[in-house]
Amino acid sequence: MSVFSQSFSPCGRFLAAGNNYGEIAIFSLSAALSPDATGLSQKPVLTFTAHEGPVFSLLSADCHLLSAGNGEISAWSWAELIKKVRIRLKDSFTVSADLKQQSGDNSLIVGGGDNNIHILDLEHGVFKSVLQGHSDYIHCVSVREREAEILSGGEDGAVRIWDSRTGQCAHCIEVYKYESCARPQYGKWISCLTTDSDWMLCGGGPSLSLWHLRSLSPTSIFPLTGCQRQATFYQDMILAVGEGPFVSHCLLGGEVKAQIPCTPQSLNTLQLNTNSTEHRVLTVGGSSDHIDVFTNLSYKAFSLRF
Repeated sequence: MSVFSQSFSPCGRFLAAGNNYGEIAIFSLSAALSPDATGLSQKPVLTFTAHEGPVFSLLSADCHLLSAGNGEISAWSWAELIKKVRIRLKDSFTVSADLKQQSGDNSLIVGGGDNNIHILDLEHGVFKSVLQGHSDYIHCVSVREREAEILSGGEDGAVRIWDSRTGQCAHCIEVYKYESCARPQYGKWISCLTTDSDWMLCGGGPSLSLWHLRSLSPTSIFPLTGCQRQATFYQDMILAVGEGPFVSHCLLGGEVKAQIPCTPQSLNTLQLNTNSTEHRVLTVGGSSDHIDVFTNLSYKAFSLRF
């Protein structure tokens, strides 16, 4: 089993995780973090089949949990997860990337295996626009709210920056062409991408790198081995996971401060629970049925199990 995706409930008391078998498990963080927790507290309170293939991405939007699989997006009520509202795509393609919500107009950003980005109107359940420009499978998307921009990265090695108001591509950064980032032995694909104000993190085949978006230039290259599959900004650090059984703690200047051991031998996903101060944890999943839980970033506290 491999865990591909995670998302915390809006209240921060539950964690949803999706695996390669199309299943979603719901864990109670309240029970798992209780002083009286037992082994049973670390098991799902609910498991159900969401898709025929892997659950590539999960996202909590208002009162619903959105899940992406092959050719479909499903919406599940957090209040009553056994009731589902299925949104069928008009054209068949593989939902391959992150789901990201654009807060201003209640839109969902979907990266597709048809090389395009689709903008879904969540209120009406219809697609309202398509962003075309990538020449291969899209792996990751991110939203830069303040600038009304959407960023996307894919198998073609490009990070594209889109003006969400016009649907036009404003900039295209071919990361693998920068000598400081290039790692031909791993390929050119972009597997992780995230933004924070004027900064962008991206990596995959190329080294994980920090970019200044106003100058469109890399400022730090992180000397991590293998391909990184997910990274996030956290206070004055960067947390990253990928090939290898550890969470890397990196400083913004490019230094690797620490690598914290995890249970899975290869990692796909990490999530910080910012929805609840009482249940503020980091969760990490990958090539195992274990999801490691960190109450302190310096060590693993325990593991949830599918």
